[in-house]
Amino acid sequence: MAKRKVKFVCQECGYISPRWMGKCPGCNQWNTLHEEIEVSSRSGHVVGGEGFSKPEKITAIESEKEPRMGTSMREFNRVLGGGIVPGSLVLIGGDPGIGKSTLLLQVSSQIAEKQLPVLYVSGEESVQQTKLRADRLQVASNSLYVVSETNLNMIRQHIESLKPSLVIIDSIQTIYREEVTSAPGSVTQVRECTSELMKLAKNNGIPIFIVGHVTKEGAIAGPRMLEHMVDAVLYFEGERHHTYRILRSVKNRFGSTNEMGIFEMKEQGLREVLNPSEIFLEERSQGTSGSTVVASMEGTRPVLVEIQALISPSSFGNPRRMATGIDNNRISLLMAVLEKRVGLMLQNQDAYIKVAGGVKLDEPAIDLAIAISIASSFRDQSTRPDDIFIGEVGLTGEIRRVSRIEQRVQEAAKLGFKRVICSQNNLEGWSPPKNIQVIGVKTVQEALKMSMDSQK
Repeated sequence: MAKRKVKFVCQECGYISPRWMGKCPGCNQWNTLHEEIEVSSRSGHVVGGEGFSKPEKITAIESEKEPRMGTSMREFNRVLGGGIVPGSLVLIGGDPGIGKSTLLLQVSSQIAEKQLPVLYVSGEESVQQTKLRADRLQVASNSLYVVSETNLNMIRQHIESLKPSLVIIDSIQTIYREEVTSAPGSVTQVRECTSELMKLAKNNGIPIFIVGHVTKEGAIAGPRMLEHMVDAVLYFEGERHHTYRILRSVKNRFGSTNEMGIFEMKEQGLREVLNPSEIFLEERSQGTSGSTVVASMEGTRPVLVEIQALISPSSFGNPRRMATGIDNNRISLLMAVLEKRVGLMLQNQDAYIKVAGGVKLDEPAIDLAIAISIASSFRDQSTRPDDIFIGEVGLTGEIRRVSRIEQRVQEAAKLGFKRVICSQNNLEGWSPPKNIQVIGVKTVQEALKMSMDSQK
């Protein structure tokens, strides 16, 4: 007979405790342990029975290249690594109202227009509400099927009877299994439903996209193992008050991670932005201090972004260090390098650093551009508007080489920039384009001299 026992599961990290505790030992959060009833039953497994598989030599396994399903959005295909892989399970997270359902409904329509059946399962809206969104997005296809259902057993029956080419689950927090006694959205329900959907995707070769809610910290709600179970994890980012949205890949078993796709929210839905560098630089002010441009790699794509700095004398004993789109600790580190190696007295200055356009940058190649922006604002001297700064800054003030310098320089030349200031070691083994000058420097002091002297 099945045994019923009570357990307490953390709704943040999935930690399981036999008794209630005020503070979770796993994630140190308070009042996150909720009571759940677990039904466990013992069942024997017959070796060699149904589902039994034998180990095979890797050299004896034949390689099969499955064709991907492409959409009309090249940005969406780029983030997924070239298109939708059959049998894959993809998790998409983002803030409420950012446009996750809009994006997936447009993707469903584009696949359905190829006469491939698509099943859109909405657990948060009725069929009539989904139809209203479809009318606004001008989505109308006889191959697109919509159902409002939260019972996973019923969803499985719909998938087996329809045999769709793509399934959308919106959202996983509303789906529940009857065999699990906990409430929908709990850690146990999310984990069990995702595991069942993964089996459906792998056994039938159907790609399934699931929408996940996010916490107030920005992480996908539910256990962390949810991101380990799926094949790809995509984050849909952006500000509600801005029209641009960023689809970022943080995990992808079938393509490059940290890939980024840019979209613009219009009244008729999301429109892809094929050249994001022009968008990020179109409102840049010319001839102002504290402004530089860096070529940052987002996955396999170089993106030119403006970095702005404002340095002003502090009125208090502890100067402020504020950054948007960049780690605060990196700002403090670079300012310490400028004080020690260049001689800039920044210890009594407030520093405000911003990446224009709402992009988040975390690669080391942006260090030199940040340092030049800080020095430019501190000295109130502008740099040349057609300069690009690329390089990692070490604690001794040296400029270190970065990866994929050829793609960065080619993107800068395509947008009309005339000079690239980078590490001396990056000049070896390749030839830059004819319409752009690449200058190699060894230290931050050399880079500052090169950028400031050109304005005299």
